[in-house]
Amino acid sequence: MEEQVNDQAGGKVVKTCGVSCESEEDRNKPTYCVTDVPPWYLCIFLAIQHYLTAFGGIISIPLVIAEGLCLQYDSLTQGLLINTMFFVCGLCTILQVTFGVRLPILQGGTFALVTPAMAMLSMPEWKCPAWTQNASLVNTSSPVFIEVWQTRMRTLQGSIMVASLLQVLVGFSGLIGLLMRFIGPLTIAPTISLIGLSLYDSAGIKTGSHWGISAMTTVLIILFSQYLRLVPIPVPAYSKAKKLHTSKFFIFQTMPILLGIAVSWLVCYLLTIYDVLPSDPAQYGYLARTDVKGDVVNQASWFTFPYPGQWGMPTVSLAAVFGIMAGIICSMAESVGDYHACAKLSGAPPPPKHAISRGIGVEGIGCVLAGAFGTGNGTTSFSENVAALGITKVGSRTVILLSGIFMILMGMLGKMGAIFSTIPTPVIGGMFLIMFGVITAAGIANLQSTDMNSSRNIFIFGFSMFSALVIPHWIMKNPDFLVTGVTELDQVLQILLTTHMFVGGFLGFFLDNTIPGTKRERGLLTWDKVHLDDTSSILGVEDVYNLPFGITSCLSSQSWVRYIPFCPWRGHRFQHKSKDDDMSQGPGSEHLPENTRVINEFAL
Repeated sequence: MEEQVNDQAGGKVVKTCGVSCESEEDRNKPTYCVTDVPPWYLCIFLAIQHYLTAFGGIISIPLVIAEGLCLQYDSLTQGLLINTMFFVCGLCTILQVTFGVRLPILQGGTFALVTPAMAMLSMPEWKCPAWTQNASLVNTSSPVFIEVWQTRMRTLQGSIMVASLLQVLVGFSGLIGLLMRFIGPLTIAPTISLIGLSLYDSAGIKTGSHWGISAMTTVLIILFSQYLRLVPIPVPAYSKAKKLHTSKFFIFQTMPILLGIAVSWLVCYLLTIYDVLPSDPAQYGYLARTDVKGDVVNQASWFTFPYPGQWGMPTVSLAAVFGIMAGIICSMAESVGDYHACAKLSGAPPPPKHAISRGIGVEGIGCVLAGAFGTGNGTTSFSENVAALGITKVGSRTVILLSGIFMILMGMLGKMGAIFSTIPTPVIGGMFLIMFGVITAAGIANLQSTDMNSSRNIFIFGFSMFSALVIPHWIMKNPDFLVTGVTELDQVLQILLTTHMFVGGFLGFFLDNTIPGTKRERGLLTWDKVHLDDTSSILGVEDVYNLPFGITSCLSSQSWVRYIPFCPWRGHRFQHKSKDDDMSQGPGSEHLPENTRVINEFAL
C-alpha cells in the first residue's frame, strides 16, 4: 500500500511503498553523474546513442553549405566534407570535456555560422558560375572545377578562423560574463529563430524535387519522434542475475531522424530498381533516385584522414569575418545556457565562472580548428545531446569522451561519408523541414522567461523578426544600392545586411537595451537567478570543474592564478590563517556555512 509521508526536515512529500522511500527529486537524479564511469558496454552503447542523436545536425550542415560552394553535383567532395565535420566534432568534443567546461556536452556544427557563410557565398564575386549548375557540364576532377569550389572554401576557412578569435578572446578573458549582462532573451530569440527561417529556400528547393518522398520522410520523423517515442522495442539482453532475457529499448526516441531517413532511402531504392521514378534528369522526381550520384561509394577510399589546410592555404574576407562574428556571438550566448542545462541534468553543480570562461574559450579554439580543417563551419554545444542526458539519466563525461572518439573514427572512414552524401535530395528536404522548424521554435522558446503580455516585448520581438525578413530580401534584390565608394565597406554592409540573424539580433539587442523595461519584464531575472545559483550550490565543484591531470593542484599555490579568469583558484589564505585573521572575522564567524568558505576560495 502506498502512502504519502510529510518529510518535516526536508519539507518534501515523499511516497513510501513497503521499505522503499523515494522523492520526486530522487527520481529525477541521474543514474550516473559527471564523474561516474558506467560499465564499459553501457558506455559504448550510450556513446553510439549520442552520436546518432547528433547525426542529423552534423550531416545537414555540409549538405547546405555544398550549394554555396558549387558542390551540389560533386558527391565525393560532399562525402569528404561530412568526414571532416565528424572528425573535427569528435576532436572538439574531447577538448571540451577534458579541458573546457568539463561537462558531458557534445560538440557539433553550428547553424549560427551557416547563415553568414551563405550570405558571403551569395555575393556577386562568389556566386557559382552558371555551368556548375548543370550536372552534364560538371567534371568533378577538372582542375577548373576544383579551383572554383576550393577558392570559396579557402576564403570561408580563413574568415571563420579570424572571426573565431573573438570567441577565444571573450572566453579566456572572462568577458563572457560582461557580455551576458546585455544579451537577453529578446536578443537571443529572434537571432536563433531567424537561423531556421532564413534557410527556407534551401529546404524548399530540396523538398520540391519530389514532394511525395519529402512528405513521407517528414511524416516518418514526426511519427517516430513524437508519437512512438515512448514505445519500447523488446531486445534480447543478458546479465548474470537474469541470464538471457528481454529488455526494453526506446529506439524511436533514440534515433528518429536516422530511422526516418533510412526508411525513406529504402523506399527510394525500391522505386529506383523497379523504374518507378523517371530516369530522365529533366523530369520531375529524378532526384529521388538512388543512382543519381553514380558510383560515389565505390570511388571513395576506405580510409581518409582530414588535416588542416587540406583544401589549400586559407584566405580572409573582411566582410565575411564581420558576418561570422555575429553568428559567433549568438553561439556563445546559446552555449552558456547549454552549460547550465547540462549541469542540472548530469547531477553537477552549476558551472562557476572560470568553467564557463574556459568552455567558451575552448569552443573558440574548436571553431579555429574547424576552419583550419576546412569544414566550412564552426563548432558549438549541441542542445539535442543535452536533452538526451535527461532521457537516459546518464550524465557521465566518460560516455561523451567515448562518443568523441567514435566520431573521430567515423570521420576517418571515407566510405561512410560517401554513403551519407548519396542520400536522395527529397529525403534531405524532408529532414530539413523538421530540423529548421525545430531551430525556429527553439529560438522562440527563449521568450518563455519574458513577459509576453507586455506591449514593449511584443513590439521588440515582432519588429526585429519582420525587419530581419524584409531588409535582407530587399538588399539581395537591390545589390547596387549599397555603394559607399569603399569596396571593403560595401562588402561588409552587404554581408551584414543580408544576414537575417544579424539584422534581427542587432535590432533586438538595441531595442531591448534602450527601451525602458524592468528586469522581470525583459526576462533577465531568470538569467540572473542562474548566475546566483553559481554560488549557492558548490558541492562537488572541484571534482567536476577543476582542470585534469593535477593541473589545478600545481597552480593552486601560485597567487597570480587568481587573476586568470579561466583557472580555478582555491588560494591558501584559508589554510594558513593566523590568530589575528580568526579574530578579525568577528564573533560567531565559526558558525558561517561551509558554502561561504568555498565560495570565497573560488572567487576571482
